[in-house]
Amino acid sequence: MTRNNDLKPANDDDVFEVGAPLRTGRLDQILGFHLRMANVAIYQDYTAAMGDLGLTQKQFAVLELIAANPKVSQIDIANQLSMDRATMMALVNRLESRNLLERQPSPVDRRRQELLLTAGGIEILKQARSIQEQHELRFTSRFSPEELKIFIDGLKRIYIDVLPGSAQPD
Repeated sequence: MTRNNDLKPANDDDVFEVGAPLRTGRLDQILGFHLRMANVAIYQDYTAAMGDLGLTQKQFAVLELIAANPKVSQIDIANQLSMDRATMMALVNRLESRNLLERQPSPVDRRRQELLLTAGGIEILKQARSIQEQHELRFTSRFSPEELKIFIDGLKRIYIDVLPGSAQPD
């Protein structure tokens, strides 16, 4: 809640200088602001690193989930990644058009689409994993192993049991 004296008129000492870094004000105490800024840094580095492969973070995540769960359904992946069905279908269409995965109807339920990596998908995932490991190191190396574990555990406390498909495995 904002109090009247929190937003006082600017005086000459408070005027922004062109080219100077912005003061962040109360943003500095907002977790979401820092998560957003960290996400921007990671996203920009990832995009530059994966440029030659043309693989987005979501596409990489889908390939990883299929590799770990052959014949997984599009719906299960969409739930795990908190994506709507239309976005998931467009993403799978893109990966399928690049011959990185294939869809097949489930023998148990014909309405269900199972996903499998193609040989091309396996190959690009191998390349992407190598690039992703270097990308990850650029950020994880800033922490000791103990700090990193605490940090990741803390992040999980934000989303586990809040986002669909993110419940802690038994």
